[in-house]
Amino acid sequence: MDTTSGTLDEALLRLHTSGPEFNGYLSNHGPMAVEAMVRNGQAHTVHRWLDGYESKLEGVPRAHGRITDANWREALGDSSRVTDWTAYFSHQVAERPWRELLAAWWPRLLPGIAGAATHPAIRVGHAVRSLLTEGEDTARLAEFAHALGYWAARHLLLPVAVHPTGGATPSEALAALPRIAEQHVTPVSGYTQLPATPGWLSTTESLHLPDDPEAAREGLTALVRAATLNYADYGHGNGIMLVHAATAPNAVLRTLPALPRELWAHSFAVAWAATSAVTAIYAADTPLPAPDAASITPEEVFERAVANGNEHAIKFADTALDVAAASEDGDTRALSAALNALALIDEDD
Repeated sequence: MDTTSGTLDEALLRLHTSGPEFNGYLSNHGPMAVEAMVRNGQAHTVHRWLDGYESKLEGVPRAHGRITDANWREALGDSSRVTDWTAYFSHQVAERPWRELLAAWWPRLLPGIAGAATHPAIRVGHAVRSLLTEGEDTARLAEFAHALGYWAARHLLLPVAVHPTGGATPSEALAALPRIAEQHVTPVSGYTQLPATPGWLSTTESLHLPDDPEAAREGLTALVRAATLNYADYGHGNGIMLVHAATAPNAVLRTLPALPRELWAHSFAVAWAATSAVTAIYAADTPLPAPDAASITPEEVFERAVANGNEHAIKFADTALDVAAASEDGDTRALSAALNALALIDEDD
């Protein structure tokens, strides 16, 4: 085991002694943030960051009863059953290959991507990336089980089904999205406003959804890029919450290589629905200029995010670096978006 993998495993095992939420509803971002830190060359900062972050976390919630293959449907979306769900998936991952488990449960969990402000889906994306890049071991498989369990417990459908049938690109559709009437709300309260928001459903369904798996992957990549750049202009609507418009679809994108290709197009559609919902709820109405990133490297941007310490800043910078790395023309707008997040999250804190 190399040093970075060892650091990740140690951090995950530390975090598994805590529950997935605290203060009633706030998500434990620890597993996501430390994976991003290790992935981006900041493994040496992980335990020091955790020393501060762990102080706000709470213990594992009590179990209520055993979830089985026969009764899981009645427990889906029941947040009080999160420890039961973790036990179920921990047993499952010990009995069958993790990719097989993911393929079976992805179609069941994906429609509930809106739950807990998309954090469970994001956590799954980080867990899958660590398994794909670092390989399988006890700590990483345990985190995979914890992430799936959190998603099952917080599974939540959007209040209206979205069926993209148009011809718009992700950038075009995102730019045309309206905003909900009252934006200073929790995600759940925001979701309830979507059906009555003029133009939201029609704009969301204007997206072009290809049938070909590779084209769907390219579309999802374009969506992550569009949502990241959109944050640079409109993140001041809510500096913390709008990051999920980019990090949620990126979690889905990171998961695609571990999924059967026939699931890719639907994954793109659901990720877009989540991004369009979060954008309508939290993006500002009018743009503001973002910081200039022409003279800063991606590594320096991520170092600044870690120095900032906020878990959302770290995760958004991680996604921004993915977008910047995929740019073929030296475009620094994704890095500008990450710098904007640092400034806005400092204000929100």
